[in-house]
Amino acid sequence: MTGNAMTPRTATGEPAIGVFPDAEAVSTAAGDLIADVLRDAVVARERADWATTGGSAPIGIYRRLGTEPLRDGIPWAGVHLWWGDDRYVPRDHPLSNILPVDQVLLAGPTPGARIPAANIHPFPTSEAIGEARRPAWAAARYEAELRSAGLETQDGWPVFDLVLLGVGPDGHVMSVFPGSTAFDESAWVLPIPAPTHVEPHVTRLTLNPRVLDVARHVLVVVQGAAKAEIVATIFGDERDPRRWPAQLVRRPGVTWLLDEDAAARIPPGLR
Repeated sequence: MTGNAMTPRTATGEPAIGVFPDAEAVSTAAGDLIADVLRDAVVARERADWATTGGSAPIGIYRRLGTEPLRDGIPWAGVHLWWGDDRYVPRDHPLSNILPVDQVLLAGPTPGARIPAANIHPFPTSEAIGEARRPAWAAARYEAELRSAGLETQDGWPVFDLVLLGVGPDGHVMSVFPGSTAFDESAWVLPIPAPTHVEPHVTRLTLNPRVLDVARHVLVVVQGAAKAEIVATIFGDERDPRRWPAQLVRRPGVTWLLDEDAAARIPPGLR
């Protein structure tokens, strides 16, 4: 899909791929899709469980969701907000994946999304750091919260209605880096040592990548020319998700939304 078309193109055996002129258009399309998924989930099951992402990719999306016309059309009281990963820093730290939600999605201009406080499920990093606890403790606490939250499970994994992902410069998703031991773990939530090959060099917490296999909807958002090379690799001929974890979501049933710069080197047959 190119230009302003709103229906992603799907090649056989591939995800649906939508390419838009710029990052703002990507955020608009992603916000609209997320709003539809959340509304449909609340109608169907009286709740929507959304695992969001960090970095810069979701900020424009949060702004779209937290303002009119979308804000008042989403049944926020039924939305439960989770995170796919976070850095091991306090909630108000500049590196926190939770901070943009607090500052953009929830604050908004008037205010933003009216998600009940009890429905917001950040990683317990502030509590863990304040009590001088290790990342493994915070991971176990988050897993316990997930297990008690009433999410459906499939094949032993929690089923999110929506998982929003960005893609790292090395092809990582969430905090599942190339060659990660997370591929071989059975816990729902895992502590991850600070990566040395990409910044920031900070310890992480992440959901197990197996949750991506059972999520009802996975949305991947990629923006900017700096991501063009890794996107081309992800959609290249060689398949090795342990080397490029984002290939876990190079599959049917997943939606990728990219701007023209990020999509510049995707094979023409996939666009």
